[in-house]
Amino acid sequence: MRKVVIASLSLSLALSLSACGSGKDAATLMTTQVTDGVESSITSDGNDLRVTGILLVAQPDGSAVLVGNMVNNAATEDALLGISVGGVLAKMSATTLPLTQNMPVIFSGDSANASAVAVGVNAQAGKHLPVYLFFGRAGEMKLNALIVEKAGIYAGVGA
Repeated sequence: MRKVVIASLSLSLALSLSACGSGKDAATLMTTQVTDGVESSITSDGNDLRVTGILLVAQPDGSAVLVGNMVNNAATEDALLGISVGGVLAKMSATTLPLTQNMPVIFSGDSANASAVAVGVNAQAGKHLPVYLFFGRAGEMKLNALIVEKAGIYAGVGA
């Protein structure tokens, strides 16, 4: 009898301490993504690049305009050399975009200081396309970006 009591007590402690007993309303199950955009970072080998809010806005001609931000938190300068969307090299506002420490590069919007358009990707709202960002120092970053329609808060986003 004593072994049964100890086993039952151990099992109930294990479930309650590991939060498995929280049920289907556990806080860890209620996490949500705040934006439609995806995030990623490269924080190895002296790099500290953060990319946030990356998504694509479908244009009437099937092209896609990149929306999002990137910042280099490292003291060593880097540069964005290119962007590939769905296998198509995007046309950027400059051949390379410098990434100086704590100076954000913002794609689209009122405070934008850069732009990137991928022509011929047949962008369709609701789908996803692979986006590759190529950096001079940090290397390559792959994202899976959502395509949104050119409406609502994205109505003014265009090539």
